Amino acid sequence: MTNGALTVSQLNSYIKTLMDGDDFLSGVTLRGEISNFRAHSSGHLYFTLKDERSEIQCVMFKSRAETLKFRPQVGMNVTVYGQVTVYEATGKYQVYVNAMVNDGAGALYEQYKLLLEKLRAEGLFDAERKKPLPKFPKRIGIVTSPTGAAVRDMINVTGRRYPSAELLVCPALVQGAEAPADLCRALSLIDALGDCDVIIIGRGGGSAEDLWAFNDERLVRTVAACNTPIISAVGHETDITLCDFAADMRAPTPSAAAEMAVPDRVSLLHFIDGKCELIDKEMDKLIQNYRMRITSATRHVETASPTAKLEAMRREVGAASRLIELRMNSTLEGKKAALSAYVSRLEDVNPLAVLKRGYSMTLDGKGTVVTKTAQLALGDSVSVIVSDGCVKARVEEIK
Repeated sequence: MTNGALTVSQLNSYIKTLMDGDDFLSGVTLRGEISNFRAHSSGHLYFTLKDERSEIQCVMFKSRAETLKFRPQVGMNVTVYGQVTVYEATGKYQVYVNAMVNDGAGALYEQYKLLLEKLRAEGLFDAERKKPLPKFPKRIGIVTSPTGAAVRDMINVTGRRYPSAELLVCPALVQGAEAPADLCRALSLIDALGDCDVIIIGRGGGSAEDLWAFNDERLVRTVAACNTPIISAVGHETDITLCDFAADMRAPTPSAAAEMAVPDRVSLLHFIDGKCELIDKEMDKLIQNYRMRITSATRHVETASPTAKLEAMRREVGAASRLIELRMNSTLEGKKAALSAYVSRLEDVNPLAVLKRGYSMTLDGKGTVVTKTAQLALGDSVSVIVSDGCVKARVEEIK
């Protein structure tokens, strides 16, 4: 305390001390309807308990929540037992719930269930009615509040993932009694334009009452009747409205709706690069295959062409000529050898050769070789052939 002034922490601590020391507040029993329910990843449960005029914040820690025999839901009537205290960090008082009993569904939840069953029976939520989302939208329509965080999130996500897409924002009320009619007007207008490939309708998180416009029967029927594919993105992941059932796709958050509506540019570039690389490889294979076929066809054409045939015949004639020449030479050489042998043998039996050795050959008058004395008579003329000529003689004596 400085100059008589309390700090905020001192005041909150003092109030907490008073409330924690109050016997009545240390053990209260409350009955009300659950709203704005949130189950934290830590296991703690956070929700609002309300009646027709008021509401109070409640928290049920993990150790107590694990003892529950049912799962709390928005719109459920419950009775809770706990302690009213102050959370010093914010100065807000709340109920630390130690136990909870299910008292049945609240009025809003009953209304929600009745309308859900009615529209489901009409086939308004059938899977056959769902339209596929476009893979590469050129223009995206957005029906939401122009001042909320949801529209900024969708613009940021779309610009980051797929900047080539155009965004057409049609502003509308997303909360309050006039919101359903305004949402129907905006949605019908943007669908009638016909130049959007997909439409996102939704808003950020809030209590069940804040989101109740998206459970309006007129709006649900308008969503189902749209010709353009619709993505419903209302509240957080645990919030489910009737528009989610009627839409062609439900997104857990507006940011997730933007991610569903457009592809990721980086992933597309990687995909295209991979396909280009695959196409290059296939093209290389095709080119190599056609190159081999062209080479084979060229060889075949060259082989089957008249020029090639003439060249082949020319080669065959040349080879035959060389073979004939070789065979002729071989035959001539054989004949020469045989002739030499014959000449040699003739030389051996040549009478002239005998004559050269000192012998002579006698012919009678008729030119017959005289081999016996009986062939001659005294006085017969004979010719005596010697190596260098012929001598005429007469037989004077026969022995």
